[in-house]
Amino acid sequence: QVQLVESGGGAVQAGGSLRLSCAATGDLDTISVMGWYRQFPRKARELVARVKKGDLREYSDAVKGRFTISRDNAENVLYLDMTDLSPEDTAVYYCNAGIPKYSGTYYYWGKGIQVTVSS
Repeated sequence: QVQLVESGGGAVQAGGSLRLSCAATGDLDTISVMGWYRQFPRKARELVARVKKGDLREYSDAVKGRFTISRDNAENVLYLDMTDLSPEDTAVYYCNAGIPKYSGTYYYWGKGIQVTVSS
């Protein structure tokens, strides 16, 4: 069982920066992948960035070059550093963790945090 709590969201002006944090508790040693997703109004949740074991990081084309994902295993925190923000980045952002099980990978989610970028 894994619990995820996001923090660091809020409102920012276009061109500004924010750092999102995700504090993970529970059976942390079993986590194989963690990531950030976002959901626009009336749209499906989509991948923003994720990091796998071996520090393999992946980004969506929309955020590549502007966002940086990192994971601090010692502190059990996942970060998303967002720069050069645009109103198009306004969404609810979710932290995600994947855990391998006997029959596949199970995914846990935070409750989400709002990011609003104003122009």
